[in-house]
Amino acid sequence: MKYPLLPSDFNFQEAIPLWKINTEAKVISREFIFTDFMQAFEFMKQCAEYANELDHHPDWSNAWNKVSVNLSTHSEGQITQLDIQMAKKMDTLALEISAHHPHDPLR
Repeated sequence: MKYPLLPSDFNFQEAIPLWKINTEAKVISREFIFTDFMQAFEFMKQCAEYANELDHHPDWSNAWNKVSVNLSTHSEGQITQLDIQMAKKMDTLALEISAHHPHDPLR
């Protein structure tokens, strides 16, 4: 399946200001830090559900309250609109989850 490519003048800083762009490696990355493991896990769960909807899955890892994410469209060998869409959704989910008190249910 072909995914929409980004224009050559795409403004990463404007679109996803909290993400690091590595044009050489063709990947965008971000580390999310939460209050505790349960918030990090809830973030990963919600992101996984969205990733399945998009059929676009992140390369990520978790260490207690931190989630490190790399996004790239491997089938295209570059960053595509799908990565930007996923990054924006992850930013939104992180804000929503972080807004909860650490001991409140996150549902």
